[in-house]
Order: sequence, then structure tokens, then C-alpha cells
Amino acid sequence: MPSPRAEVALSVGVLAIGALLGVGAVGIPGEAGYGGVGPNFLPWVVAGFLIACGGFLLWEACSGGFRQPGEPDGAKVGNWAGFALVSAGLLSTAALLTTIGFVLSCGLCFALAVRGFKSSQGLPSGGVRGGLAALALGMVIAAPIYWTFTKLLAINLPGLTGTGWL
Repeated sequence: MPSPRAEVALSVGVLAIGALLGVGAVGIPGEAGYGGVGPNFLPWVVAGFLIACGGFLLWEACSGGFRQPGEPDGAKVGNWAGFALVSAGLLSTAALLTTIGFVLSCGLCFALAVRGFKSSQGLPSGGVRGGLAALALGMVIAAPIYWTFTKLLAINLPGLTGTGWL
């Protein structure tokens, strides 16, 4: 069972993240766009939700502790290889997005995440063929998202070609 100090620390951490997100949302312009909401609407919603959750957690921690936390599930130790693969997928997307385009970078992120999650569960990765299948599936998932943003919403995402289709 977690200590009361750990519960209070977790609560204060959630409150701090919500407050930091709120501070960041102040710098986002709030001019209303389509539907009457501006680009700062969602950050404010998330900040408010985090602050409310942090406040509830703090109240729980100070009024007797978290109730019925249950036994932790999962492995006793973390799977560092899986963590490294998922992290590599996220970081490679950030690094390669403007170089290889949205669809390919998202496909690569998906393929590395699949490998990481399979590794963390002790499942075979499928070798090169499994990696290529995961890359293809990631690209199939990312392509309609790319087309929706670029063709329907007229929001520019980095592409591999100048046609707007890949």
C-alpha cells in the first residue's frame, strides 16, 4: 500500500502538470474559429480536468488515503528493450517527420511500437516480415489521417511528395 506521503506527492504532481498546462494555454491565441472555439480550448479543458483530478486525489490522500487501491499487475521489473523501442518510435517520428513525411514517419513509429509492446509481453516480433507488415499497417492507418488533414481540412502536414497524397 502506498504511503500517505507518496499519495500527496502524486496528487501535487497532477496539480502541477495541470497548472503548467494552464500556463502554457495562456500563450495560445484564443480567437474563435469554426464552431466558436479557438485553438486554446482543448488545452484549457485538459488543464481544468487535470486540476480537478489532482484536487480530488489530494482530498483522498488527506482524508484517509486512496481507497481500495488493489494489487499492482504486470511484471515485477520493467522491460527496458520494449521501452527503448517505443521511445525510439516516438523520437524517430519527431526527428523524421519533415524529412520522410507524415505517413512514413507514423508507419515507422507504429512498427517500432508494435515491436516494443511485443517485446514487453515476451512475444516473438515476427522478424523482418513482421516488421514490414507492421510498417505497412501503420502507413495504412496514417494515410487517411493525412488525407483528411491535407485534403479536407486544408491543414498542411509534411509530405514525402509535393502532390499531397503521400
